[in-house]
Amino acid sequence: MRSKARKALWLAIITIVTWLAVGGFSGQVFPKISNVQENDNSAFLPESAESTAASKVIVKFSDQSLDLLPTLLIVVGEVDPVKNPEKFAQVQEFAQGLGNLVLPQSNKPLSTYFAGEAPIQAIPSQDGKAALINVQIDSVIAGENIDDEPALPLIIEFIRDEMKKELAGLDSHVTGPGGIFADLFDAFGSIDTTLLRTTLIVVAIILILVYRSPILWIIPLFTAASALAFATMIVYYLAKADLIDLNGQTQGILDVLVLGAATDYALLLISRYREELHHHQSRFDAMRRALRGVVEPIVASGSTVIAGLMVLLLSDLSSNRGLGPVGSIGIASAMLAALTLLPALIVIFGRWIFWPKIPKFDDEDEKLSGFWSKVGNFVDRKPKPIWITTALALLILAGFSTTLKSDGLSQTEAFTSRTDSVIGLEKLGEHFPSGEGTPVEIVADEADLAAVINAVKGLPNVANVLPLTLQDPVTRQPTLENKVVEGKVLVYATLDVPADSKEAKALIPDIRAAVKSVNENILVGGQTAVGHDIDESSKRDNRVIIPTVLILIAVILGLLLRSVLAAGLLLATVVLSFVATLGVCALVFEHVFGFAGTDASFPLFAFVFLVALGIDYNIFLMTRVREESKKIGTRAAVIKGLTVTGGVITSAGVVLAATFGVLGLLPLVFLAELGFAVAFGVLLDTIVVRSLLVPALVKVIGPKIWWPSKLQHEQKQ
Repeated sequence: MRSKARKALWLAIITIVTWLAVGGFSGQVFPKISNVQENDNSAFLPESAESTAASKVIVKFSDQSLDLLPTLLIVVGEVDPVKNPEKFAQVQEFAQGLGNLVLPQSNKPLSTYFAGEAPIQAIPSQDGKAALINVQIDSVIAGENIDDEPALPLIIEFIRDEMKKELAGLDSHVTGPGGIFADLFDAFGSIDTTLLRTTLIVVAIILILVYRSPILWIIPLFTAASALAFATMIVYYLAKADLIDLNGQTQGILDVLVLGAATDYALLLISRYREELHHHQSRFDAMRRALRGVVEPIVASGSTVIAGLMVLLLSDLSSNRGLGPVGSIGIASAMLAALTLLPALIVIFGRWIFWPKIPKFDDEDEKLSGFWSKVGNFVDRKPKPIWITTALALLILAGFSTTLKSDGLSQTEAFTSRTDSVIGLEKLGEHFPSGEGTPVEIVADEADLAAVINAVKGLPNVANVLPLTLQDPVTRQPTLENKVVEGKVLVYATLDVPADSKEAKALIPDIRAAVKSVNENILVGGQTAVGHDIDESSKRDNRVIIPTVLILIAVILGLLLRSVLAAGLLLATVVLSFVATLGVCALVFEHVFGFAGTDASFPLFAFVFLVALGIDYNIFLMTRVREESKKIGTRAAVIKGLTVTGGVITSAGVVLAATFGVLGLLPLVFLAELGFAVAFGVLLDTIVVRSLLVPALVKVIGPKIWWPSKLQHEQKQ
């Protein structure tokens, strides 16, 4: 026995040293992960999207063949060139000298980051109360890093500061795609600091409350942090090698997913280990038995989540496809750390790690008394009223899911706070056509130019339609001669509504129908078309991915529980819980948070996380019920399973809900909505579905729940 204990001790030491070495190496890439993000929506579209095909032709109309990022500088005040020529001259002078300003972080003039050689001019509004400066930023150069920081937000922040300084007395803002993307970079930048720090603090507080120990909480938290560091290292190098796509949203989800899942697995293992310490004098024997009891549910749970995430590879959008492998790497890292590093750390320290409530070798099962034994007795006495009542309540909440607005958000609606770019867009709409600076771009044959202009001009919410013209080689000013490239012309359709609004995106099908009535080969692109195509791809993903995830999870559950009926029952309860969560989201988002709606991809993300994660708690419960059924029969086993797993599963649910809830700290509507949905849905699963609905149904159905396995017959009644 001593020889086995010595071997186990050395194995634990080697495991810990290995993880520490990996942690030292992976810690070096943590500050660099934001440098390999891709946050440009247009880069996520499939090659088959019309806006993608259009962009490949549109880029040829730029002399430098650059990807342009329109950046709009809006100045509000009395700047009428006739009534207040001095003020307008001040704005004009600033515009003309903008390219000569030197960016402090790089010591390069701003013109280095601008596209084209045309002079930058201030355009007065018709009411004389605003001026617009349209700057085309080279998105390739601006997408590079300066001292390990993205260049674009540095450029935009510098321009904002200079406008406030040079145009004192006038209200100034930087908006358009350039300003909006810069604000998005700032929001995603807080993922590395605010989100991660807050998540770790929240998890630490919950673990302290769960264990009521001044020491024990450190071990699962250290395990979770190690898993995150390992996952981040793998993701960083894969993204750097362009093998996967990573954006700010995916990184934020990775952080909370790994910390939440790793802590959940740790809670499950530590709970079973503590239970076994009452039955085994050797802590090594207790850990072997604990691992034997939790390996199957942890692996099944992790595999379910990984399967659900990997189905995202079927998505049309590379941003969604990227979340599949990124999230899967995170879950795999959480499982690996929970099954190797965590048990090694626990056995090294021995029983005293549970101080002040140290489990003794007394063959007692402390979980068979307390709050969860009362819940078990309640379910045991009234299973039929319980399952009918809970199912009916969930169905009522599910009915509100039809009111959820999931037709997409504009980029300005994507922020929970009023950023400078959001305010700038509002000011732009007050004094100029709202789509100014970000027109719909139409690529047509030169012979069809007049017909295209006439077809589009008559559509609602179209302010003007103009072709791109050549520039004078000396003055760099536009001429009256149309620019023709390979027999094609580029037509700009400026809208009366914000270019990224739902109203603007709804116009794209009409514009495409109008121009294709002239020529089927005409392409419609630009930022508005990109937004429309992304929303359409998201709807297609919902139709393809959701059924596929359901089938995969059903197969995994069937294999794990060796039962078709149990797998179908568990899946049905989790789907009902998901739809009920959507109903609550519809009510809360509109009437409490005041959000305009949800992103078109929200239902898909919510489904993948809620179904994949929600099924975990049923797996933890039902694997224990199946284990006990062989000893005491199904009806008694479900009550005992609920009693002994109730505390740990509820704690795990609270941890996961809290970690996802932290996403609400970021100033992005999508992450705030996803955080609320997962947090509420997980609590609904742990408190209602897993604690009441599933045990009550199993109690009523009895041994037949294991159909068609032999266990349905080999029962103690």
